[in-house]
Amino acid sequence: MAGFAPILARATRRKGGTAALEALLPPPRRATAPLGDDRYLAEMTRRVFSAGFVWRVIDQKWDGFEDAFLHFHLGQLLFQPDEFWEALTRDTRIVRNGQKIMAVRGNARFIRDIAAEHGSFAAFLAAWPAEDQVGLLALLARRGSRLGGHTGQYLLRFVGWDGWVLSRDVVACLRDAGVDLAENPTSQRDLKLAQAQFNAWSRETGLPRARLSRICAYSVGENLVLRPGDEPGGEG
Repeated sequence: MAGFAPILARATRRKGGTAALEALLPPPRRATAPLGDDRYLAEMTRRVFSAGFVWRVIDQKWDGFEDAFLHFHLGQLLFQPDEFWEALTRDTRIVRNGQKIMAVRGNARFIRDIAAEHGSFAAFLAAWPAEDQVGLLALLARRGSRLGGHTGQYLLRFVGWDGWVLSRDVVACLRDAGVDLAENPTSQRDLKLAQAQFNAWSRETGLPRARLSRICAYSVGENLVLRPGDEPGGEG
């Protein structure tokens, strides 16, 4: 497997030096954010509604989402009758996508079940090894609602879990390093190859995978820095 030093050197050069690159990166060490179960449901909802949509629109309407979904209080949401969820499909405070609205209900159940098994959703994430993001993504896709693919990857990124995101530029970086990935890597084979490379780089450098992923993205392509509300492009 290719070493990480050339990738770091390239990203540093492209971003204008060590200090400039450092300013763009997450902290050297990251811990899972100690969020309440309601906040995990809120972030799941934000990621689900953002998928295939303009992120800034979801951000602009987010206060309405909070109000419409009862501030994501699991106990209150899970007590609501079918009529509550049906009414949300006509609620102008949110994006009125029926399937995504029902995903909130499904994910509230998912978080409740995980919390019953592990004490809290935060405890569950904290205990999952960063060496096996592929397994965690599979669980999110299997037990959650609409949390597969990039949605699950960005969910983990936004809640502070130490994971990689296979954005366009990260994939280009991995392929340039000799990892035999498809251009659109969605298969278990591709995910495991990406995991193996990030694991190897983490052992080599001592850096968390989220940081490695971002450096990888900055080493190729346009990799423009996202502004709040922008859709993801190359940033990893």
